[in-house]
Amino acid sequence: MSTGEELLRAHGLRVTRPRLAVLEVLNAGGHLEVDEVARRVRTRLDSVSTQAVYDVLGALSRAGLARRIEPAGSPARFEARAGDNHHHIVCRGCGEVADVDCATGEPPCLTPSSTHGFSVDEAEVTFWGLCPSCQTRRTADTVA
Repeated sequence: MSTGEELLRAHGLRVTRPRLAVLEVLNAGGHLEVDEVARRVRTRLDSVSTQAVYDVLGALSRAGLARRIEPAGSPARFEARAGDNHHHIVCRGCGEVADVDCATGEPPCLTPSSTHGFSVDEAEVTFWGLCPSCQTRRTADTVA
């Protein structure tokens, strides 16, 4: 397992405390909004601006160490799982996001009806529904 310092260097990035802290936060899991990443980073560092967190997330995303997703109607979220072309399922009730492995075969996992000459290397699919908690709440609301 590579350390954060090794990962940053291997991807051509300078090693900085904010970058290491953001990597640590993302590696803990989840699909986090920038404000949540910043809040968690601030528990590790004396101070860091939200803009610095945006900058780090951008650099990590461009380097392939983080993935940015933007479910419709939701702020951008970031995760450490990158480069495997997995998909997401989003709860319409509470906004919870979960990973869904590739729908079929190897990336891009789907074949478009026409590529218009593009060389396709990724497909972004978002499944929508209700998470178990929201299903339970909806059932309780209809019974009451």
